Amino acid sequence: PNIGKKRPAQVVKRLWQVASSFAGLFARVGTDLAFDRLSQTEPDRIRELREVIVSLGPFYIKFGQALAIRPDIVSPNSMIELQKLCDKVPAYDNKIAMDTIRKELGGEIDEFFSEITPDCVAAASLGQVYKATLRESGDIVAVKVQRPFVLETVSLDLYLGRLLGEFAKKVGVRTDVVALVDEFAQGIYRELDFRLECEAGIQIAKDLEHIPNVIVPKCYPRYTARRVHVAQWVEGEKLSQSQANDVNELVNLGVIAYLTQLLDTGLFHADPHPGNLIRTPDGKLCLLDFGLMTRITDEQKYAMVDSILHLSRRDYTRIGDDFKALGFIPEEYDPQPLLPALTRVFDAALAGGGAKSINFNELSSDLAEITYEFPFRIPPFFALIIRAIGVLEGIALVGDPKFAIIDSAYPYIANRLLTDESPRVKAALKYMLYGPNGKFDVQQTVDLLQNLEAFSKELNMGRDPNEDPANDNEPGRERNTATNRAIREALLFVFSDKGKIIRDFLLEEVVSSVEALSTDALYQLSVRLNINQNLLPPIARVFVHKLDDQEQQTVDNIVKLVEFISGDLSRGTTPQVLQEVVPLLPTALPVMQDFSVKVVSLLAERTTAKLIRGLFVPGSVAKP
Repeated sequence: PNIGKKRPAQVVKRLWQVASSFAGLFARVGTDLAFDRLSQTEPDRIRELREVIVSLGPFYIKFGQALAIRPDIVSPNSMIELQKLCDKVPAYDNKIAMDTIRKELGGEIDEFFSEITPDCVAAASLGQVYKATLRESGDIVAVKVQRPFVLETVSLDLYLGRLLGEFAKKVGVRTDVVALVDEFAQGIYRELDFRLECEAGIQIAKDLEHIPNVIVPKCYPRYTARRVHVAQWVEGEKLSQSQANDVNELVNLGVIAYLTQLLDTGLFHADPHPGNLIRTPDGKLCLLDFGLMTRITDEQKYAMVDSILHLSRRDYTRIGDDFKALGFIPEEYDPQPLLPALTRVFDAALAGGGAKSINFNELSSDLAEITYEFPFRIPPFFALIIRAIGVLEGIALVGDPKFAIIDSAYPYIANRLLTDESPRVKAALKYMLYGPNGKFDVQQTVDLLQNLEAFSKELNMGRDPNEDPANDNEPGRERNTATNRAIREALLFVFSDKGKIIRDFLLEEVVSSVEALSTDALYQLSVRLNINQNLLPPIARVFVHKLDDQEQQTVDNIVKLVEFISGDLSRGTTPQVLQEVVPLLPTALPVMQDFSVKVVSLLAERTTAKLIRGLFVPGSVAKP
């Protein structure tokens, strides 16, 4: 903030540089619009825009990189041109880079590297990269060296950005541009200290080590300084430009990796532009460049999970509270006046098939429009999340226009709900299973369990980890294994140690449902489950009434749940399903039997008591 007072001449000079750089381009675009020829001149204008951005330095290059992966904002030709900003930024003098290495590491080049390329192999907004071999270990590494004077240039541009934000606030723009610039400033200043990037890379590698097919290059803190960063060299191609048939599977894997950071570990990689997402020759996803990071608090994590669940239920009243918890709405503001606008936006977003069909970038744009009517703002930390998720969605949209980020995220959410024993997540799971009205939803339960299989599949890029790849070409295999795998995964999960949470919910639901049933419904339930069916004498069975639709549905649901948790695979089960499940029985059977005994004994106890009361208490045989 003091730059304007201390260096007014530099501020004026930078303002003139920025204004004059864009003036000619804007004039030519205006002329093209006036003569209705912009469609013909667009390639030239986009090329000129890229050149202007490059000339203005890192701050503007990063903005151009964000546009480069937004097919919903710029045309395909524009994307191709702007993507050059990710890896085709002009290099600076190699001699300056070598001098920087000597100064930062405190010695001659050959003391640290037995080989290093004389010219850089890639140049980016903040630095350029050389391929080298460590003298001590022989490891092949990437050596990133910071551009000269980048700190001074970025500081000037951030100062101008704050001035713009203050002006925007005065003219009534509700988005807190100053806070966004400040958030970006914290990130980019951290990004300019390569030692922090090294620490973040080491931590991210630990956080994601459980995810197969995701690579985080090894960092070398011994050879890293403020302006020099050394990490493992990884061969590959940019995911956004790959023609391989597994790109969308890798995007789904990237979604899991970023949701793990966002909703679990809390250290979030906020700069995954296309140049930082690599497909390796063996089909793995490599994440690069951990300079720009942000921290997510536990409260923010839980609020994001809640908002996704409330969105899936169209429970907009609770979404208003979620947005308050996330900082979209001021604490003192009543979200009720905002609900009609949120309902309009989300109803439009959900029209194509529910929450899982939402296009995240389009939704973000619609929410931004609300800021003009209500005290609704996009908090700075969430702006970084939007940018990161937008990159993944943008890459996937190129190959699949129907891709939806929430659809890809749902299996991770299901796994989190079913395995996290924290009270907040348990409450979220209960909401998901019972909904805002407290009515148990069997289909939602089945959907969650099915998504466990989808989560396992995404982790392994579409392949079942327990299948032999040699069997992939068997006739009809893909068709026959989908149901088998879903049953196997669900059974293995429910009757594992991790499945205790869902077992408790199922037991509670069975018992509470029985309590609410009439004697007539209990009798039908007893017959269908083969328990207590001879308790009523034949003459009393004549008075058993036909059930109404609601009670019939409750009975059907209980039967489905009991058959499932009892491991009753004989009803309608194909030999292929049995073949899938039988190998799991040694592991699942003890828990299955114990749980089955609990459920059946409770059912027998409750139904016996109610049926006896029905025989001896006048009027109790009829439905309530």
